[in-house]
Amino acid sequence: MDTDPNSSVTEFLTKCDDYQLFQWTKFYRDRLEQAIEEGVDGVSSLLTNATIFSGQEHQKVTELAEKGKWVDSSKLLLNLVMEKDSRARRVMWESFAKKCHGVPKLDKILKEIQELGSNPLDCLNIAHGLLELPSHMNDVQQKHKETLRVQTETLTVNTILIKEKVKIFQLVGRYAELTIISAVRYRTFVEHELLARGRDHEEWRKKDLRRELEKIRTDQLFQSSFSQRESKSGSSAAVSGVPGIGKTTMVQKIVYDWATGKIYPHFQFVFSFKFRDLNTINCRINLRNLILDQYPYFGNVLGELWENPEGLLFIFDGLDEFNDSIDFSDNRRNTEPQSMCTDPECWCEVSDIVYSLIQHKLLPGCSVLVTSRPTALHLLEKAEISVWAEILGFVGDERKEYFNKFFEDQTVAAAVFKHVEENEILYTMCYNPSYCWILGLSLGPFFTQTDRKQQQVPKTITQLYSYYIYNILKNHGREIESPRDVLLKLGEMAFTGVSEKKIVFRNEDLIKYNLQPSQFLSGFLMELLERDVSVQSVVYTFPHLTIQEFVAALAQFLTPDPRDIGQDFSEAYGKGDGRFEIFLRFVAGLSSPQAARPLEEILGQFLHQTTCGVIDWVKKQIDEQIGYTKSKTDKRNLLNTFHYLFESQNKTLAQKTVGSMETLTFCHLIMTPIDCAVLSQTIALCNKINHLELDNCSLQFEGLQQLEPVLHKCRVLRLRNNELKDSGVRPLFKALRNPDCKIQELQLHNNCLSEVCAQDLASALSTNCALTSLNLGDNKLGDSGVKILCTALRYSDCKIMELSLWGTGLSDSICDGLASTLSTNTLLKVLKLGGNSFTDQSIPAFSQLILSCKSLERFVVWENELSSNGKRHLEALQESRPGLIVAV
Repeated sequence: MDTDPNSSVTEFLTKCDDYQLFQWTKFYRDRLEQAIEEGVDGVSSLLTNATIFSGQEHQKVTELAEKGKWVDSSKLLLNLVMEKDSRARRVMWESFAKKCHGVPKLDKILKEIQELGSNPLDCLNIAHGLLELPSHMNDVQQKHKETLRVQTETLTVNTILIKEKVKIFQLVGRYAELTIISAVRYRTFVEHELLARGRDHEEWRKKDLRRELEKIRTDQLFQSSFSQRESKSGSSAAVSGVPGIGKTTMVQKIVYDWATGKIYPHFQFVFSFKFRDLNTINCRINLRNLILDQYPYFGNVLGELWENPEGLLFIFDGLDEFNDSIDFSDNRRNTEPQSMCTDPECWCEVSDIVYSLIQHKLLPGCSVLVTSRPTALHLLEKAEISVWAEILGFVGDERKEYFNKFFEDQTVAAAVFKHVEENEILYTMCYNPSYCWILGLSLGPFFTQTDRKQQQVPKTITQLYSYYIYNILKNHGREIESPRDVLLKLGEMAFTGVSEKKIVFRNEDLIKYNLQPSQFLSGFLMELLERDVSVQSVVYTFPHLTIQEFVAALAQFLTPDPRDIGQDFSEAYGKGDGRFEIFLRFVAGLSSPQAARPLEEILGQFLHQTTCGVIDWVKKQIDEQIGYTKSKTDKRNLLNTFHYLFESQNKTLAQKTVGSMETLTFCHLIMTPIDCAVLSQTIALCNKINHLELDNCSLQFEGLQQLEPVLHKCRVLRLRNNELKDSGVRPLFKALRNPDCKIQELQLHNNCLSEVCAQDLASALSTNCALTSLNLGDNKLGDSGVKILCTALRYSDCKIMELSLWGTGLSDSICDGLASTLSTNTLLKVLKLGGNSFTDQSIPAFSQLILSCKSLERFVVWENELSSNGKRHLEALQESRPGLIVAV
């Protein structure tokens, strides 16, 4: 929608001179690339109309947009504009003003420049007029930068090789850029962290990232344009992200880039701390000593630093790991007030120092960066945070980039990524660098060792983790006498951790389970457990929560006395907070010979009694849940059980339990691509499936693509309200063309379909002999789309008896075509045309249609747009064939 050309934005732009527009364009370049993705073709058209772009340049821009390469399209447009004269930039900004409504990112930028005034330098938020450092302070700064550079220039990565337990890489060569957004989606993380991100990550970012959420680079974290809270005394930024997403590596890269002069030139000194290290300080301390403990070369010059706090940046990494509490709440009736620290020489608790820095009570004017998992982010809700950001992890090609950097052999990298990409369950994990690391370690050997067959490559999560542990055992198993006993003890400790939501273990935990710390330092478990790098304390943690859950599940198969494991699993299943969900998937998966075999090579045979008990428990779960899907909880429980069945890869069990199922309904339950992949595997084993109901499941293209191999088996397929869109519905058309297609009723109501998909739909219908009922209501097919669709109704193979075109944007001009098409149709019994804007002009065509289509038994139209005369004609038609016409 165009704005008023005399709007305040246009007036403001008129007052800006050419140099200011040039500065605005340079400053907002990255954000503009994102902002105009939604309307790049419209902006290019305006520039072409103003003779800024040639027809060829406009074509290049729009061709990229039409191919879905929105980023490349917007980059090309901005490149072309910057290569031209000042008039090009002025026309471009004026076109932004016309197109900003309905494009949230663009609207935000235009409002910002109005608020900031006509000087682009104002929004850099760089403290101008910083005191020039005296020569002796310059020496300290250079020493500090050199120290930080040495500390951060390499990245230590764990391996599973006995000869090379860790690998050291250059940070720059190994670092893969992450997607960071200038917002936080939710501050409370209730559901299991892996599941929550695995389910919604791809779906959410594709829907909202391009339209509203802005990406933010690490060097933009302290720019006022991303600030949500004005502060005259300094800026604090909070970056959140789930475990393994790359928060600590991001901090390392920030420190390295500052030390090498690439970012933050306005910060004279940067001090970085890990909360896990701060936990070891169990006495009162002041900021001076906190810095000197880590950076002793500052000696007596810190007093001079305090005089210019605007030049200081403090980084605190891992708030969720901090043992002490920090209370930013205004309501402290039930807690002790947080002590205020206003002097860097003042002795107090570490928590008071952190609190006072973030709140700008200590060294007001300094900047602070805090990172945290989402689980602890609520602690900062009342804090003086200016910029909130969240790491989404890898997006699109960033995943491929990670594997290219992980493997030196690019042939292996391409093979591993191809396997991951083809397996939706594995691919969805790859937004998280930690999961990519596990995948790289586990899958790499399959594509580098010639003695392993390609068909053995793991396809379930359990198989993947089995090979991960197998590789560790194979390389380190000789270092201890009984790896089975150690894994059993370790698994028992891991299970307790899962039960108590505990991921950090101390020496007393090891003693409790008869585990010697030396085994962790020199044995194969060195790579399974990560020793804290702090000198003052030793704690142990699994590389990731899912590895802890896998080892906990593995212990169930190693115990010599399984007792009543079915009862134990049922109690775990009954926990409503999802803490045991992944654990139970691993348990079910380890009952599979494919997953158990590599581990049994080293650990010995799993107890047959346990395997049988797991299979019986899974069977019991399915038997209890089949047929009970009234509530959303029931549906989610059944879907979770299908996950257990999928992980078990037990076809015999599946055929006995779900083979005779006739109806599956998951309406109003969000279905991710992973869920759809599991459901597809389940339906493949159903011999009698008739009804599949997936209304309001947010399927979109990726989900339907996973289901495509089995859709043809269903007689009734309901996919209403899924926002499939023209591209997303293509897997369904493929199913309709399947010679064995049994679909008789197809519900596609309200799926954002347009005339673009009409040709493919008509082609599919022309060869389908099974479909008798088709609902396309509330899709914007329009006259042109329905005209194409009519061609399919003429084919003898098309057996449609009921057709709903309710609210599809039809007008009088389509009526003659419909009447002509259906005049020879002897099968159509029900035609619904309500919700369309037909006027009196349509009455003659309706009359012809009703008189010529003898098979028609029900004809539904909307009479809202008809005149009194038109309604009388409609009534006359009703009398000619009583009961046929229903006017609403």
